[in-house]
Amino acid sequence: MLKLNVKNETSRLRAVVLGTAECNGPTPTIEEAYDPKSLEHIKAGTYPVEEDMCAEMEALNQVFQKYDVEVFRPEIIKDYNQIFSRDIGFVIDDIFIKANILPDRERELDAIQYVIDRMDPNKVVRPPEEVHIEGGDVILWDDHIFIGTYKGSDYKDFITARTNMHGVKYIKQLFPHKTVKEFDLVKSRLEPRDNALHLDCCFQPVGKDKGVIYKSGFREEADYLYLVNLFGMENLFHIEREEMYHMTSNFFSIDTDVVVIEKGFGRLKNWLLERGFTVEEVPYAEIAKQEGLLRCSTLPLIRD
Repeated sequence: MLKLNVKNETSRLRAVVLGTAECNGPTPTIEEAYDPKSLEHIKAGTYPVEEDMCAEMEALNQVFQKYDVEVFRPEIIKDYNQIFSRDIGFVIDDIFIKANILPDRERELDAIQYVIDRMDPNKVVRPPEEVHIEGGDVILWDDHIFIGTYKGSDYKDFITARTNMHGVKYIKQLFPHKTVKEFDLVKSRLEPRDNALHLDCCFQPVGKDKGVIYKSGFREEADYLYLVNLFGMENLFHIEREEMYHMTSNFFSIDTDVVVIEKGFGRLKNWLLERGFTVEEVPYAEIAKQEGLLRCSTLPLIRD
């Protein structure tokens, strides 16, 4: 039996689901693109190939082995993108919440059913149909749950709007003892530099009291200021528009002082090193072309 436990983003990681790029299928057509960044690379002929993405994910897997983390991988589905395991479910405290994802990604959940079978069935929940919520929009900070959403009246027109207010309400009901705070994110169907696909594309905590943030990812300045007040301006590393585009806030913590980042993030690396973090670097720039990075391809199950 897996004893699920995830209360924040940075405690020592013990077990995780890492997605897979195997049998990823052909390059999608323009019509099949889920997000503006994939669309950009499909049009430019620079969409990532399977071999490169498999190598990148294996580099991350090797880091997990180094830190003695138990790693589960999805069962392979032929010609199917299974890289971003964060989208399909997430753990809060000791409860596994299955995400209501885009309908044609439903099989991704089936591919980790063997992991779900090892959980206490009373601790596995599926939200009602009107609830849209994806793991990339859910960030845990002990007694806080931060949720990215989109409050525009044109929500249904945006394939990049992944979590709705029903999702926020559902989490509030499930965890009444926690402070649940939603953040209205900037969305764009066409310009990846102005599209915060998930909350972790413009904010993520690191260590015990710090965070990485992109101010312009928030539609309301009040939402940005909420985080500034909570963490303190001196504890926040502010990224720029181009760094947001390269997904600089989408790193992954193995411990309060161990952070995995994409090897191109020089400015973030220096900031972390200056503050005493151990930084593990992996190549992940090809996977990033699909508007997802290290946090997106991991689904933590157990942290200390």
